Amino acid sequence: MMAATNGKARYHLLSVRVENKAGVLARVSGLFARRGFNIFSLVVAPTQDERFSRISIVVDVESTPLSQIVEQLAKLINVVAISELDPDRAREAELLLATVAVSEDRGQSFVELIGRFDARVVEESDEATMVMAVGDPGSLDEFEAGLERYGIVEIQRTGRIGLPTLSPAS
Repeated sequence: MMAATNGKARYHLLSVRVENKAGVLARVSGLFARRGFNIFSLVVAPTQDERFSRISIVVDVESTPLSQIVEQLAKLINVVAISELDPDRAREAELLLATVAVSEDRGQSFVELIGRFDARVVEESDEATMVMAVGDPGSLDEFEAGLERYGIVEIQRTGRIGLPTLSPAS
């Protein structure tokens, strides 16, 4: 869901490396709350170096200039590095888990939907099926829309994570 306005992305993904210490996430989220910055999604996980965590924050740059958000984050003591992942030069992904009201006797159209989005069935019962998909946010939006006709019982998405692409944009 990378909404665009005037050809520019409305949301940007910031990758913020922070010290892996108690209270750091509270300070980062407190900064956003105090300044009235809108967080579209937030994911936190340790990095390969246990001293640091990476916070992936999708911010709404239509309501607040990106430079202002970065400037305020940089002032926090536990922030080590901040990088903006340009949507044109980054790979973004998120995870979707959904329980849908489709039994083990699901129809061919459901199986085709699962296959089209490289999703997989992770659990099933007589009343419902749980599916999992990993992909870019736009394709997961489409997958979620496709699941709606089967009756979504419950759904959870992780929020975006991302890394710069390995080759420069052409």
